[in-house]
Amino acid sequence: MRTYGDLFRVPEFKALFSVVSLQIAASTVSGLALGVLVYTATSSPLLSALSMFGPSFAQMIGALALLSAADRLPPRAAMIALALTFALGTAAVAIPGLPVWAIFAIIFLLGLAASIGGGVRFGLLNEILPKDGYLLGRATINMSVGIQQIVGYAIGGLLVTFLAPALTLLTGASLYLLAAATARLGLTARPPRATGRPSIPETWRTNRVLWSSGSHRSLYLALWVPNGLIVGCESLFVAFDPAHAGVLFAFAAFGMLLGDIAAGRFLPPHWRVRLGAPLRLLLAIPYLIFFLHPSLPFAVAAVALASIGFSASLLLQERLLALTPESISGQALGLQSSGLTTMQGIGAALAGTIAQLTTPATAMGVMACASVIVTLLLAAGLRSAYREVAVTQPG
Repeated sequence: MRTYGDLFRVPEFKALFSVVSLQIAASTVSGLALGVLVYTATSSPLLSALSMFGPSFAQMIGALALLSAADRLPPRAAMIALALTFALGTAAVAIPGLPVWAIFAIIFLLGLAASIGGGVRFGLLNEILPKDGYLLGRATINMSVGIQQIVGYAIGGLLVTFLAPALTLLTGASLYLLAAATARLGLTARPPRATGRPSIPETWRTNRVLWSSGSHRSLYLALWVPNGLIVGCESLFVAFDPAHAGVLFAFAAFGMLLGDIAAGRFLPPHWRVRLGAPLRLLLAIPYLIFFLHPSLPFAVAAVALASIGFSASLLLQERLLALTPESISGQALGLQSSGLTTMQGIGAALAGTIAQLTTPATAMGVMACASVIVTLLLAAGLRSAYREVAVTQPG
């Protein structure tokens, strides 16, 4: 499966693509509205930021306690239930006069639910596409995520301005309902990938199995840490150049889009192995220019070039799936997704702390150095993981 035509000829992929696109649009629109709502109520930039990005820490708690559900629930039913949960929760935070503590309680619960969502979605993607189609399918969904975020923030900003935050939140809830309906009508009812009931002990057991493998550990660390450190660089765009932060974010999204297209559509298998390490280094090295406090054109070029390196994550996910039994593939992918989200939050906090002590440009250079060092330290373990895949799947 090498073309987008091949991909969209799979009926269930079209449905899954639509569901994910609607959910991303809903979360983007409602997240912006929620941030404005909390800031209006509290006048606190910290609480406003936490309302938008704080759920990433709840996702890590969910990954430690709930992820076994990703493989032990029927995928279609789970996706419908999650979309309805988010619709209900998003509508609830729009209730006039709701206390801030109640808003954050709802956000925390939605973050726990989100920890299951990644494993359910991408475990199902692995089921509905042939083995050689996962990379292209994931890259295509990633592209949709980027586009929906850009469009969602633009539309969300207009809705917040003209409709007020509460009505914008209800718009997001409506999009979640539409996602639930799309999942019900477009996806096939499938049995769970694993037997048994989801539970906290089962989640811990499978996480221990995944983490006890040196190859899995290396893949997870390579997926989480360099990426999270560079997202820390991106979190400083506003502080680096408030007037042109939007330009930097736009070119970062453009570079990521180019990387996803190249890795998902055009790289043959042997080049995926050869280019994995260079792409992981490309993710960080262009940011070293920020030590020189570059002018806007050079900063934009560095950001766009570096963001192509995010496509290395697609190649690492392909290796992760090749090493993971299908019965726990959902939990493996959910752990990757939740760990990445958490590391991005840590990266942003770390970068902000360094910027507070130095300058935003210096902090971006320091984070890039750290990403390069981590990438080099993980190289030996990743080579071992790739050799293990070659042994288990010699074809």
